[in-house]
Amino acid sequence: MYAIIETGGKQYRVEKDDIIDVELLDAKAGEKVEFTNVLFVNNAGAVKIGNPRVAKSSVQAELMQEVKGPKEIAFKYKQRKPFRRKVGHRQRYARVKIIEIIG
Repeated sequence: MYAIIETGGKQYRVEKDDIIDVELLDAKAGEKVEFTNVLFVNNAGAVKIGNPRVAKSSVQAELMQEVKGPKEIAFKYKQRKPFRRKVGHRQRYARVKIIEIIG
């Protein structure tokens, strides 16, 4: 059984016991979170497609920790000018473990 959920403006294909990184959530480590924006559910061939969401379905997950993504480098320079600027950034994510798919 798998589902496609939407959170943080992105879509994720999830199954039970999957661990995914999503945008930061308003929860603390160890707390349960519920994703209600379920767009698609496949239960052993029985397919439910949402319009735009599947009614009476949700995905239960547990927030494991907050993690940082890889370092992104933005380097700007102007040709034949003494201008160089290097800026780095690391995006923070919430790592969640999928516990149950209801639907």
